[in-house]
Amino acid sequence: MKPLAADPMISVPATTYQELSWQPSNPHIFSNAEVKRQTGTYKSAIPARIADWSPQPEDLKFPSLEEALHALQDFDVYSLLKLGNDSPELGPMSSVLLRTESSSSSQIEQLTTTARQLALAELNEGDKANARTVVGNVHAMESALHLAQNISLDSILSMHQSLMNQQAGMEDEAGKIRDELVWIGGSDTAGPRGSIYVAPQHEQVRDALEDLVEFISRTDLPAIIQVAVAHAQFETIHPFVDGNGRTGRALVHSVLRSRRVTQYTTAPISAGILRNTSAYFDALKAFRIGNAAPIIDTFTSAAIFASNTGKDLIDSLVTQIDQSATKLAGLRSSSAAWKILPRLISQPVVNSRYLKDQLGLGDATIQRALSQLTERGVLVEKSGRNRNRIWQHGGVLKVLDEYAKSLRRAAGSA
Repeated sequence: MKPLAADPMISVPATTYQELSWQPSNPHIFSNAEVKRQTGTYKSAIPARIADWSPQPEDLKFPSLEEALHALQDFDVYSLLKLGNDSPELGPMSSVLLRTESSSSSQIEQLTTTARQLALAELNEGDKANARTVVGNVHAMESALHLAQNISLDSILSMHQSLMNQQAGMEDEAGKIRDELVWIGGSDTAGPRGSIYVAPQHEQVRDALEDLVEFISRTDLPAIIQVAVAHAQFETIHPFVDGNGRTGRALVHSVLRSRRVTQYTTAPISAGILRNTSAYFDALKAFRIGNAAPIIDTFTSAAIFASNTGKDLIDSLVTQIDQSATKLAGLRSSSAAWKILPRLISQPVVNSRYLKDQLGLGDATIQRALSQLTERGVLVEKSGRNRNRIWQHGGVLKVLDEYAKSLRRAAGSA
């Protein structure tokens, strides 16, 4: 992500702070030195109200703002034209882009998984905790898009609930505004003193979220500016015990869908952010001191990156399906194998139970189709079991993993 040429300033109301006292609630479990260090004052954020904020006219000339908007719209139309409105691949392609975005968003939080582990988790197979957590992020993104036409406090809570229901040990916190203090960095066990950022007191959260929802409901702002500011404000509020970053990035897509910037697919914007996470976190800090320019730059750059690489990802996946279709030449068009093929884009690891649920076909029909797909080299059986067998499309998995690796390489060189 290239730096801004002249460090422009877009003023937003700055976060203020209140000074409060803290002492460990269970001092007997810490050393005397740690208790002493963690006893004293700290500063807790008071989020500014942004419902009525508007940028100055000159701010609308922000570098790449129009380019980013058109890139997202072009990507959305490209996916439709590439696959066709009635194409059986469009739904699965939307799903795989959603999963790619969810996986990238999770990687920002250091939650990594492979395409195969994620697909297995969708089948309730495998035992990778990170994969199950990423599945929760997928569900949060799905919820965000489903609720896009009515973004409210309740819909934000629903996004969070979809996210955290898949995270072990966090089920009781799913969809609930926190009732305790949270902070970022520093000593997570003893207290907020020395932390990087202390979120608002929990009593302030609901009012701050309602102000944010009012801001999101506006249609008089450029969509990219609105998305960037809304996301940064959400992260400033930090309304949940955990999952704030992932929920906040799901909210981004809810706003884009609500503003009709994207209608058919989900551009992997988090993939663009993942290229330079340090710039992203620095941009959030700048927002809190009253400058929205860095976070807007982060989102414009990420949107352009997402649109361009998203097209490449679509092309690579379509190539895999086209090659597989060639291998099925000669099968009747009514064969169940043809119905399974497009679903391998979004779910490249399958079992008979999943296919029965998705297609509503009988056991014998599914087994015959799986045999045909295996015999013709489209699928490979990987479980080695006689029962509860699992098949995978190696080409689709490779494309998805290579895309993820390219993001990590870019992040390493940022």
